[in-house]
Amino acid sequence: MPFESIMQIAWLVLLVVFAATEAATVGLTSIWFAAGALAALVAALLGGPLWIQLTLFFAVSLLCLAAVRPLAKRHLNSRVEPTNADRVIGEEAQVIEDVDNVHGKGAVVIRGMTWSARSEDGGAIAAGTMVRVLRIEGVKVFVEPISVPAAPGEHKTW
Repeated sequence: MPFESIMQIAWLVLLVVFAATEAATVGLTSIWFAAGALAALVAALLGGPLWIQLTLFFAVSLLCLAAVRPLAKRHLNSRVEPTNADRVIGEEAQVIEDVDNVHGKGAVVIRGMTWSARSEDGGAIAAGTMVRVLRIEGVKVFVEPISVPAAPGEHKTW
């Protein structure tokens, strides 16, 4: 079998492999290489030397990657949906167990659900304090006080 026929078959196989991989992943991962393989296959069918086939493969692949990927990323995944956990950021919560970063304890109630809590600034926060959720790390919320609980028998006026 002549070398030209081998290269034509090789580019055709690569084209099919890259196209099948793209179809299976649906994530714009190998379509660039399929386009490059198609260009190289055309060059091989027209009798172009191996160096032209390889140059076309790499040039077309890189050109497609550079031109299409930024546009595709922007349009295919343009909306980030917050998870349920993200929705508690900025919410007010009540401390139900003293927050103490040193001893690794503390809990707050947010929308009726109990979360492990840590103080954003590292200071202790007493039970009963109203706090605001600043961020989430793993299963812990990091909070800052927004009001201090009244001592027994003491009335707060705002």
